[in-house]
Amino acid sequence: MTTSETTTNGSDPRDEAAQGADARRTVWLTGAGSGMGRATALRAARTGWAVALSGRRREVLEQLAAEIREEGGTALVAPLDVQDRQAVRETAARITDELGGIDALVLAAGLNAPRRRWDDQDLAEFDAIVSTNLTAVASAIDAALPHLRERSGQVVVISSYAGWSFQPGAGVAYSASKTALGSLVLTLNQQEAAHGVRACHLCPGDVATDFLDQRPSVPGAEARARMLTAEDIARTACFVLDSPAHVRIDELVVSPVSQA
Repeated sequence: MTTSETTTNGSDPRDEAAQGADARRTVWLTGAGSGMGRATALRAARTGWAVALSGRRREVLEQLAAEIREEGGTALVAPLDVQDRQAVRETAARITDELGGIDALVLAAGLNAPRRRWDDQDLAEFDAIVSTNLTAVASAIDAALPHLRERSGQVVVISSYAGWSFQPGAGVAYSASKTALGSLVLTLNQQEAAHGVRACHLCPGDVATDFLDQRPSVPGAEARARMLTAEDIARTACFVLDSPAHVRIDELVVSPVSQA
């Protein structure tokens, strides 16, 4: 048994699942190692969710899991490259086995690149951006969907303001991939409503996280001070997660007051 497979009191999460799966809700988060994914994992754990943490950097996830466990929460570390479809399927199966099921997804993994224009973009980067922002979201939902159907589950797709309204500076690949998420959520809601599955297209404006370092011109401290925080988005995501089963929040747009 590794550190990543133990809960707060050192017990095997599979034992806990057998004892209390019906009472505990589990949320699987991608992009959990930083930014909005990390903040949402912390907030969800503090409100009683068991959290499965996925991202590429195991050590960062381990640190987050330790913080959650110190506060009395339950965390499972499940490192993952979201572009690896087989690994996504295996991770969904592992979470179900060790935490008793999947009640919700928060999909926060994202990618962009400084070269964003038709006259300077790199198509290999284009492929990676679309694979991370769009295809990987579909892969995670597909892998978790049988479990979400069992529990009338929730999906929160953390998209972007650029997925709701055209933003010239967001880039060709990023804008295309994030806009497509709106259609992905709409089709999921239309086709899976009979199973009680609900999805939200969450579109934040500028958020002061390390993701800004991927911009051609990186914003300074003064600009970041006017932006949303990762905790603002975590609070919004958890509002969706904690909504009653008969409530579906199809889309939410969250903006900083100052757009300058």
